[in-house]
Amino acid sequence: MNFYRDPPAATAKALLAAAGLPTTDLETEHFAHFIAVGSTHAPAALIGLQPYGDVALLRSLVVSPAARGTGYGNALVAEIEAYAQQLGVRELYLLTNTADAFFSRRGYRSLDRACVPDAIGQTAEFSSLCPATAVCMHKRIEAR
Repeated sequence: MNFYRDPPAATAKALLAAAGLPTTDLETEHFAHFIAVGSTHAPAALIGLQPYGDVALLRSLVVSPAARGTGYGNALVAEIEAYAQQLGVRELYLLTNTADAFFSRRGYRSLDRACVPDAIGQTAEFSSLCPATAVCMHKRIEAR
């Protein structure tokens, strides 16, 4: 698969918005920690990371409708986890409205939202963008 970091903000935001994922808090510099697959002009799928020392927010996993069933979702999660390890991240957190079963199969476990570290809880995604009904999930990874 043709993975690349730092997809163009406009095309990444368009893919995220088409899937109904939040984009209002994403600035161009955030995409330095995003990994995409497919064309740089029209990524087929992408995932993002917001690192805060040894913890990080995993966000914005999206696969375009035309690319579903290709394994991009699994591959991107593995790729972002490896990238997080390179950065020294030991714990990943995420919020999801629809993909809790997907992430459970990849070792993520539900966690009470009140138990996340302050750095994660203060992100726009946790504090205002995602509804209180979103499932909070966590995975411990080994830093490299």
